[in-house]
Amino acid sequence: MLTRDFDQATVVEAAAGDQGAWSRLVDHYARLVWAVTRSFRLTDSDAADVSQMVWLRLLEHIDRVDPARVGAWLVVTTRRECLRVLAFRKRVLLTYESTAFEGVAGDQPEPDAGLLAGERADDVRRALESLPDRWQQLLGMLMADPPAPYAEISATIGIPIGSIGPIRGRCLDKLRLLLAS
Repeated sequence: MLTRDFDQATVVEAAAGDQGAWSRLVDHYARLVWAVTRSFRLTDSDAADVSQMVWLRLLEHIDRVDPARVGAWLVVTTRRECLRVLAFRKRVLLTYESTAFEGVAGDQPEPDAGLLAGERADDVRRALESLPDRWQQLLGMLMADPPAPYAEISATIGIPIGSIGPIRGRCLDKLRLLLAS
């Protein structure tokens, strides 16, 4: 009975915002939560994720949890989180064969994808050429691989560093408008 009174007092104190009580609560029940996750044969990383989620759920609902039943609440919540993780894992298709998806519809690009990409690239080039020279130069330096540092762009084009972002935004807005028409 002493441990149940301890649990109740600790839960009430943790619900009131006592960090020490929260730490005692976690220390007291961490092994129980971990044992439940391990009974579902989860990987260590999944078990750790479930454990974190259970403690987050307790934090979110601590004011609604019956202090006398916190251990049972943790077990039920841990089981539910484990089942959620396992259900998600069932939706993932794992394969070790590198040829498993060859010939599957959607694996190959559409026959006219190259043609459409070329036309789109031409549209973008024409839209870029209609922008002012400084904007073209700015976008070219920003889109380079790797992009030029703002200090270099500022020195080359002659604009303050703080203006580069806003000008880039206006350039991209204008490009979107040109490409939409």
